[in-house]
Amino acid sequence: MNVLVIGSGGREHALCWALAASPMLTKLWCAPGNPGIAQVATCVPIGALEIPQLVAFAQENQIDLVIPGPEAPLVAGITDAMEAASITCFGPTKAAAQLEGSKSFTKEIADAAGIPTALWERFEDSRAACDFISRRGAPIVVKADGLAAGKGVVVATTEEEAIHAVTAMMDDAAFGDAGRSIVIEECLTGPEVSLFALCDGADALLLGSAQDHKRVGDGDTGPNTGGMGAYSPVPAFPPALEQACLEQIVKPVLQQMVSRGTPFRGILFAGLMLTEAGAKLIEFNVRFGDPEAQVLLLRLKSDLLAAIQAACDGELRNFDLRWHDNAALAVVMAARGYPDAPERGTVIRGLDAAVGENVEIFHAGTTTGPNGETLAAGGRVLTVCGTGATLQAAHDAAYGAIGKIVWPEGFCRRDIGQRAL
Repeated sequence: MNVLVIGSGGREHALCWALAASPMLTKLWCAPGNPGIAQVATCVPIGALEIPQLVAFAQENQIDLVIPGPEAPLVAGITDAMEAASITCFGPTKAAAQLEGSKSFTKEIADAAGIPTALWERFEDSRAACDFISRRGAPIVVKADGLAAGKGVVVATTEEEAIHAVTAMMDDAAFGDAGRSIVIEECLTGPEVSLFALCDGADALLLGSAQDHKRVGDGDTGPNTGGMGAYSPVPAFPPALEQACLEQIVKPVLQQMVSRGTPFRGILFAGLMLTEAGAKLIEFNVRFGDPEAQVLLLRLKSDLLAAIQAACDGELRNFDLRWHDNAALAVVMAARGYPDAPERGTVIRGLDAAVGENVEIFHAGTTTGPNGETLAAGGRVLTVCGTGATLQAAHDAAYGAIGKIVWPEGFCRRDIGQRAL
């Protein structure tokens, strides 16, 4: 099969790394890719949102399967555009991608399907939102309704903090159009986990779970980010609870989407809070997480391409997945100044020395300098992953590799996985 992956981050590098091992693969491209992805795929200089150009490339190169990594092209309708050109695209249609594109849409679906979630209200007027906060008090959660690159959520511990978040989103357009409307919801407490399922519209196959670390600083301090590290499996989320959440949260939403005439095919990512009253839905995403994809794909024993093809063919009921028994832990190395103003152009050395038997490094925000050196070109720059028989061994492998990387302008959290350890 000729396969085109869309995206340029660590998630896409991990996807390409896994797909490259498939005996079903003939040729692998990635648009636009990055220097790490270029080691396993042919990179194409087309942006993830340049949909007409991506369709034309897929037609010209006889692409059999397109796999979008990030949410933005899915929400923009890349699946619809590819399928209009008779090209199979693994991902939801524009209508189904509203499960991530609109938080209020997700809440409406959850309520209709009887899925446990936080109490919520949607607002298009900042004054009404602030009045609601004054009545409800804090802690409380303020979310931009649209896509905000994983950063449009404020867990406010005071009313003042919540009102400031409303003002920033709605009046100051901190997240552009994504914050024109907002969702305000009750603050759930408990461990947060990410559950992933492979979906073919009617059926869902469990892809495992991971625990992400959203805040930029050790001890879960500082602003939210796209994710600073993850690990899998999650001791607080055993297999029986994973399966229960698949049955009680994922499958009901698939049924609801079918009833609305917008069946969901692709990766469904349920962000869950394990409260004292049981697991509750925080949000849905319509793609692999980043860096959760990295740890899950390191543990996957089955052929990823075969699994995706089964989902595209509507055959998941006849498919199963096998997993390694090991643990995986990922640490994101970010550029100094992230998430606000990351430094670009700094040189990263020691990557070859850091990779080993139990270590993989996935590139995200990197580029190649004039002399072939690796340069930082984004906020989250590298995902350093360790595997091992235990979570402690995976932790030690990842942080041991980080110790070999020479990048004074980079930083990482030093406590990834500590809650489980």
